[in-house]
Amino acid sequence: MRFAKIVFIGAGIWGISVLVPLYWLVDLTGRHYAVPTDYPQFFYGFLSVAMAWQFAFLVIGTNPVRLRPLMIPAVIEKLGYVATVIVLRGHARISSSDTVVIVPDLFFGILFILALAKTRVLEPHSSLRKLSRSNSLLRAGR
Repeated sequence: MRFAKIVFIGAGIWGISVLVPLYWLVDLTGRHYAVPTDYPQFFYGFLSVAMAWQFAFLVIGTNPVRLRPLMIPAVIEKLGYVATVIVLRGHARISSSDTVVIVPDLFFGILFILALAKTRVLEPHSSLRKLSRSNSLLRAGR
């Protein structure tokens, strides 16, 4: 569990620190490709969704056992981007130097898979016991 906490909190902090500057560096991405101001809804939409995931990583890191099912879409978020860049490179839509950006996502994607494997599964009966206990307390209080 400690491993998963470190991995997900680290990924969230890394992601936020990398993504936030992009809100003010729009012109940087427009040097090699179409200027993002030509399609701001996609550029800022991507940043918003990516930022939401960084906060989700921080939340997962607070309680990895309880939020273990959310680790699966987190892996997809990381490795989906890696796969997208590889496919774009394979079709010669981006340069090989542009594929370097996948390294952190690939790294965290692998760590997410390891964290998922190492995090124990929450036993359903223990949560059901807690729920039935709280229901009986509620009924007793009526």
